[in-house]
Amino acid sequence: MNLRHKLMYVAMSLAFAPGTLLAADQDATAQSPPSKNPEATDKKVQNLDAISVSATKRDTPLQKTPVAVTAIAVDTLDRERVMTVQDLTKLVPGLQGTSQGDHGVVTLTLRGIGNDSAKTEYADPEVATFVDGIYAPRAEAASGLLLDMDGVEVLRGPQGTLWGRNSTAGAISFQTAKPDIGGGFYGNAQVGAGNYHQFGSRAAFNLPISDTFAMRVAVVHEQHDGYVDYQKPSGQLPSVADQQAAYLASPASGGTLAGFKPIDPGQYVQGGDKYNAQDQSALRVSTLWQPSEAFKWNLSYEYFIDRGTPSMSLMQTPRDGQKFWSALIDTAPYLHRTSNTVRSRMDWNINDGMQLSYIAGYNHYSGQSDFDQDVGVSVPTSFTTNGVYQDDRTNSSNYTNWSQEINLKSTGPQTVDWILGAYYGYEDNDIRFDIPIMNGTRYGTVSWQGSFIQPKETVESYALFGQATWHLSDHWRLTGGARWSHDDKENKGGINWGWAYDPTVPQVPISPDVYPDPSNGFSISQRNTAKYSKGKPTWLVRLDTDVSENGLAYASVSTGYKSGGTQDAGTLYKPETLTNYEVGTKFVFFDGHMTWNSAVYYENFKNFQLSAPIVYPDGNHGLGFSNVGGSTKVMGFESELAYQQKGDRFNLIFSAITKKELGKLIYAGSNDYQGLPACPTESNLANCADVTGNDLPHAPNMSLTAIYEHDFQLGNGGRLTPRVSAQYQSSQWLSYFNLGSGDKQKAYTRGDLALRYSEPGDKWWVNGYVQNVSNGKIRTSAGRFLMSDGSLQYVSQYLAPRTYGVQIGVWL
Repeated sequence: MNLRHKLMYVAMSLAFAPGTLLAADQDATAQSPPSKNPEATDKKVQNLDAISVSATKRDTPLQKTPVAVTAIAVDTLDRERVMTVQDLTKLVPGLQGTSQGDHGVVTLTLRGIGNDSAKTEYADPEVATFVDGIYAPRAEAASGLLLDMDGVEVLRGPQGTLWGRNSTAGAISFQTAKPDIGGGFYGNAQVGAGNYHQFGSRAAFNLPISDTFAMRVAVVHEQHDGYVDYQKPSGQLPSVADQQAAYLASPASGGTLAGFKPIDPGQYVQGGDKYNAQDQSALRVSTLWQPSEAFKWNLSYEYFIDRGTPSMSLMQTPRDGQKFWSALIDTAPYLHRTSNTVRSRMDWNINDGMQLSYIAGYNHYSGQSDFDQDVGVSVPTSFTTNGVYQDDRTNSSNYTNWSQEINLKSTGPQTVDWILGAYYGYEDNDIRFDIPIMNGTRYGTVSWQGSFIQPKETVESYALFGQATWHLSDHWRLTGGARWSHDDKENKGGINWGWAYDPTVPQVPISPDVYPDPSNGFSISQRNTAKYSKGKPTWLVRLDTDVSENGLAYASVSTGYKSGGTQDAGTLYKPETLTNYEVGTKFVFFDGHMTWNSAVYYENFKNFQLSAPIVYPDGNHGLGFSNVGGSTKVMGFESELAYQQKGDRFNLIFSAITKKELGKLIYAGSNDYQGLPACPTESNLANCADVTGNDLPHAPNMSLTAIYEHDFQLGNGGRLTPRVSAQYQSSQWLSYFNLGSGDKQKAYTRGDLALRYSEPGDKWWVNGYVQNVSNGKIRTSAGRFLMSDGSLQYVSQYLAPRTYGVQIGVWL
């Protein structure tokens, strides 16, 4: 029995193990611990102004925190089936997410600002991710499957003062559930099943060991079959006679059929795991040691494995006779990722007015993958003509990072609330990424192929920061903060190998166990050894005031920063900076049963970093970074309305982006968009386009999410709760090129339904759900292929099709 199946067995065993069933409050779910005081818990649930957040690195009421922050409670995560970082998007104003198939990574955009550079060895996204206050460079490895969470906070706008250099657009802070020393033994578990052979199980339990020590153990497994079926080659491949004619017409034939061989239908994948499959498991063991009221130490270990498959790009217009969710695949999907994480936090209450905290983390993340980059768009006319075989293959990747932060802050009532801190982070990463591209089929001639071998890329980041809030009066507060960050990045011995077109070398796709060199047809196209070193200050000024007893208004100017770095050929790119001007309000109505929070912002971006796979004039491939000149400008409005009372719960989440203009970039290229015009020599690109002033992608003019649920009390004391969730988004571009309908997601509405029955006393519950009720085809990215007849075929990544299932949960 492998570890994945052991985790499944443990979760299922816990779900149905005998034990003392504890009553929970009326809004409890299978992820949150049972209440020891139902009346107090009910008051907290019903009074929304009691929600606390840690956006300022101290616990403060959400409605008294002058920051644009979305607080997502654990019951919302459960009822909305939030399983990954990408699932948060509909719950947060201005947040968009997509996956990158060839690397299997998650990329996030907030307020129109984001990038896909997170798939590189440096992993510097504009939306930073933190778990228990510890920076996680790779969102897909952050708190695997959102296991046993205590809540999620999404901080919108630059958070460069308190949260770090890579939070130019915002930050996502995950808080895991912690052990409870005085709460006794309790636990919860659930299992679920659905279409596409979906199966899920998760469990968590609290174990007090002594008066000073407690443990918490949580486990999860989620799986489903892939959404993308394999197309059969029969009926799509040309006849042997047509193949011979096409081969004779090609330069490779020499005018004879001596080298001809018919296309082998067996090269096309017909069985095994499909693309867009899930097979993920995670385990977390947390401990709390609290020998006195003045000191506590939270320590956890988390293990996450992903044995699913990458997400496949689909033809926007399928070939005649083919299903939409299908593709003609000649590279079988493969994904093998493992993450090991240790997180530690120590808190000392030095006296009644001061606390010292030491926060440290370690993560090792490794992965391999195979992805069909040609996505079966072009059907070959012979084994070596017209079609394209391209396998994007991560042979190996290893990412190791450490981080440490120490901060000293004031506690309790003070005229000036302050915090001082120091941060150190280090990354040591390596990767080998191969791209064989063959003409026709994998048995054809080499179009181009390369191997990108980066044996050691390091990042060292240092920072000093401080922030203070001066209580000018009972109703006015002035906050100022500053951070100085310094980054050293170095590529040691990185080499890009490209095809040398030596006719004496056999033309076969490069194998993972072959090191490229001239003897097997490769030459060095670029040496990437280089070092980047630069520091940058960021700062914040904010004024906030109480508006009567139930309101807050604030105005702020803040800056964010993302470091530059090294790229192919050892060239450097510049750091990017963002200045954000923001005015916001927060109001409480109906004795805490309704809240309404809004913000207006204007962002001015300098040297915005764009990255994309590119082709150089000499035909070699690479990943290029460009700094957008001038100012990239974004302006928008966000609003969140929440209401809870007497069994009714209602949320409205609104975002409008009224300005989203890219700065100056004349030479923008991307291999994902074939058919771009040829570039002048000085651009260092084979093909490119002028994107100056274009709209930013993933930035709809308007986005609105509405969620409503109501409790129907039944005669037996049970409760039936229907839930409706719907999201509307206006049309949005999917790239910086703004190339027309194929490069755009049109306006859409997507809805989810759920019906939950809770047994009297909430000892167990059953939930049925349908997600994407209308089975809408929602694009999250786009690309295009240049066909042999000169036409352009667009492809896209898509959100999941309609899924449905049932869950059963119990309290232990």
